[in-house]
Amino acid sequence: MKIGFTAKSVIALALIASLFSFVKFDHCYTNNWASPDVYTHACYSDIPALFGARDVIKGAWPYSSATNAVEYPPVTGLIMWATGKITPKSQADYQYYFLINIGLLALLFIGTSLLVAKINPKKWYLLPLLPAVIGSLYINWDMWAVVTAVLSIYWFDQKKYRWSAIALGVAIATKFFPIVLLAPVAVILVRRRDPIGALKYVVTSIEIWLIINIPFAVVTPTGWWRFFKLNSERGADFGSMWYSLQILGLKISGLNGVSIVTFVIMAIAASIFFLKSESTPTLGEISIVFIMIFTIASKVYSPQYVLWLAPLGVIALRQQKDRAAFWIWQGSELLYHIAVWEYLATVSGTKFGLPDSWYAVAGLIRVAASCYFAVRIALSTRVSVPQADEFPESVIQSYP
Repeated sequence: MKIGFTAKSVIALALIASLFSFVKFDHCYTNNWASPDVYTHACYSDIPALFGARDVIKGAWPYSSATNAVEYPPVTGLIMWATGKITPKSQADYQYYFLINIGLLALLFIGTSLLVAKINPKKWYLLPLLPAVIGSLYINWDMWAVVTAVLSIYWFDQKKYRWSAIALGVAIATKFFPIVLLAPVAVILVRRRDPIGALKYVVTSIEIWLIINIPFAVVTPTGWWRFFKLNSERGADFGSMWYSLQILGLKISGLNGVSIVTFVIMAIAASIFFLKSESTPTLGEISIVFIMIFTIASKVYSPQYVLWLAPLGVIALRQQKDRAAFWIWQGSELLYHIAVWEYLATVSGTKFGLPDSWYAVAGLIRVAASCYFAVRIALSTRVSVPQADEFPESVIQSYP
């Protein structure tokens, strides 16, 4: 099938962005990720780091160790293990492993860009032009979850609910953060007077997650559980507003509970807001709000999390008046991207870098800008034109 001009443009721009991202990581690639170069040159990547640290280089099963298992859900662990198996054994095995993985990540980024173009054909070009996205593309394996989450959103807005739920289940089994999308899905289907459809969607997603996870939980339970254990036990970590507040002298006790309660309160508030809106928004329009709530309340914010947010932000950007808020937010992401590496350079003992307090301020600026953009998007959905699919008959017929 002949590719249309728009698709060619999306592929070309996404490919150029992928190549620019490699240029950003090239210094570390050339110097075998020597420390503290990885921080001073802002080219650190988990891909080569965990290749050695989690014994993937030795072909170890990712969840075989209770203390050194891969700290990610099963699909990501499988990807790490499988790409390790096809990595040539040589003195350059770290470089080969990195190249194999980033080649796949580049393809996934192109696929994500194509999906974004389908959902928002007027603003798609912003995604491959965002500096923070280009700078973060090869830090981790997040694009595997991002592409399936965006595919889930695309199918949902096309009313292919079963396929959307399946894709979301796979995404949750890859990086877990897409579980947050169940909240806006429920809001939309309840607004459409289809609570049974909402229940079916949630059950389908959980079933897919269980099908993928149960074999790991049965065969290597402690290694599989390590992901959940680390996340429940971690304190205030890099990038979170809690970490910034801690640096500035405000330490929060019982942070695990505080973080969860903060997320729940904000998510409930957003759900009530959208339930009371004049018209029913699409999942593409409001997903960014709920994922931002998750990242704001979370105990950690890694720089590659912008890859979760940016496609959703571009999809949701429909009102011209929200463009300033979008760029303010993306400016804060770029500021944080630079700040975190320079701060880690300081922590690593270099003679220059970013002081603690400046890093804390950069983190809080990012949080404030995220809140601002999320609020702008939420308010913009109130002026949307009511959709015909708000009537229950069309919804019930569309769910297989």
